[in-house]
Parts: sequence; C-alpha cells; structure tokens
Amino acid sequence: MKLLVVSDSHGDRDILVDLKQQFAGQIDAWFHCGDSELAADDPLWQTYHVVGGNMDFDTGFKSQQVIAVGQYKVFLAHGHRYQIKQSLTALALAAREVQADFAFFGHSHELGVIENDSTLFLNPGSISQPRGQYQSLGGTFAIVTIADSGDVTVTFHTRDGQVVDDLTQSFEKKA
Repeated sequence: MKLLVVSDSHGDRDILVDLKQQFAGQIDAWFHCGDSELAADDPLWQTYHVVGGNMDFDTGFKSQQVIAVGQYKVFLAHGHRYQIKQSLTALALAAREVQADFAFFGHSHELGVIENDSTLFLNPGSISQPRGQYQSLGGTFAIVTIADSGDVTVTFHTRDGQVVDDLTQSFEKKA
C-alpha cells in the first residue's frame, strides 16, 4: 500500500495536479496536510484527503480528519493547532486518542518522520516553500509504503518526484 503525503503548497495548485498525474495508478491514498490556499470545493479534493491550515481561509475545510486506509488509521492535521513547532506532545495525544497508526501534519515547512508509541509521525515538508535543513531541496513530499508484513518505508521526494535516498527511513512493525 502506498500513501502520498504533501503539505504547505501555498497556492501552487499546479504541483498538486503534477503529482496526481505523475503517480496516477501507483498511490492508494492521497493526503494534503493544509495550507493549500485553494478553495475547499476545489476538484483536487476528490483525490486528496485535506485539512485546513492557518493560511486556508475557506471555512469549508475540516481542521482535522481521521481516515481509514485498509486496516490503518491516519490522523490528518495541519499542526498549528497542536503547537508542533514547540513539541509533538499535543499532536501525539490527539493521535493516541483516536488510536491512529499514522499522524500526518504540516505547518513548520520542515520535513521529518519519527515513530513514537507505535504511531508514525510524518511532516512531508513544504512542497512550495521549504524551510530548515533541507530547504535547498526546493520542496518535498513523502510516500509511505506499507508492506504486507506491516513494515513501513518513508521516502522523501523533491518537487520533480526524485527520491532523496539519504532521507529514506524504514520502520519495523511492532509485535
């Protein structure tokens, strides 16, 4: 199973369309972690699960979602409501409350992935306005691959779809 996770596109609708075309038929579920700056009724949201971010002023966006993908639960939020720039504690509590296997979030524009208490926390970075250590990559998104065994591999990609090999991380299923 493959999940594509993108965030903080800030009005760059074309990159979301490009990803959809480039990975058509390869992705089982699509996620946008907020700050799209698009309308809540944009046709793209028929493909992507999406939440509103602090720069999304359309009131039609949900602030968070819990999405079932196969046997897994994904908690989707932007991150600003959970003070993710200070710590992941509030986000972890929200994810734990819904028994999420994954917590996908944006807001900081900085990519990262960590596993904590059997929940995988993933910020794909900003596809359009990256910050931090990997800003020079020019924007990133992530693909989460879940093997039949339950093992998970997270690959980060640049805007043009190229894998950043040094950032690939694998996580073994917990017994």
